[in-house]
Amino acid sequence: MELYLLRHGIAEDGLPGTPDSARRLTQEGRERVAAVLKLARHSGVNPSLILSSPYVRACQTAEIAAREFGYKEDVPQLKSLVPHGSPEAVWADIRDYADEPAILLAGHEPLMSHLAAYLLNAPSLRVDMKKSALLRIDFGVVGAVPYGTLRWMLVPKLA
Repeated sequence: MELYLLRHGIAEDGLPGTPDSARRLTQEGRERVAAVLKLARHSGVNPSLILSSPYVRACQTAEIAAREFGYKEDVPQLKSLVPHGSPEAVWADIRDYADEPAILLAGHEPLMSHLAAYLLNAPSLRVDMKKSALLRIDFGVVGAVPYGTLRWMLVPKLA
C-alpha cells in the first residue's frame, strides 16, 4: 500500500469567536496545494482513496486533491486526523482500508509529522511537514504495528 500524507495549505488566521476547525484556505494556500498535487499527478500518484480531517481547511485540501487526481468518490472524514490526534488512532483507522492500493490523508500539524515518524517506526525522527507538503510512505504489510518505507516528500518550493 502507498500512503500519502498531505498537510493542508495556508489557512486564514483565526477570527475571535470562531473555532479553529472553521478556518478556510487562503487563495495562496489553494494554489500551493494545487501546484504540489499537479507535480505529484505528473509523477504517477493516483490515490484510490482520499480521507480527510473534518476541519474545513483539510476538507478543502482534500477537495483540491480529488480534483487534481480526477477522484470521483466521496471523501470520508476521519476524526483521528485532527491536529492533536494520535498516530496510533490514525493507523487503526487506515487498517480498515488495508485493501486500498494508494491512500491519501489530508490533515494537520503536529499530527502529520508525528504520524510520519510513527509509520516509519522511528519515534525520534523529526519530520518538517510544511504547509501543502506531500509525503509518501510504502507498506508491504498492513499489520498491527506499522513498518513503512519513506519514498519521497514534495514541498511547495519544488512545485
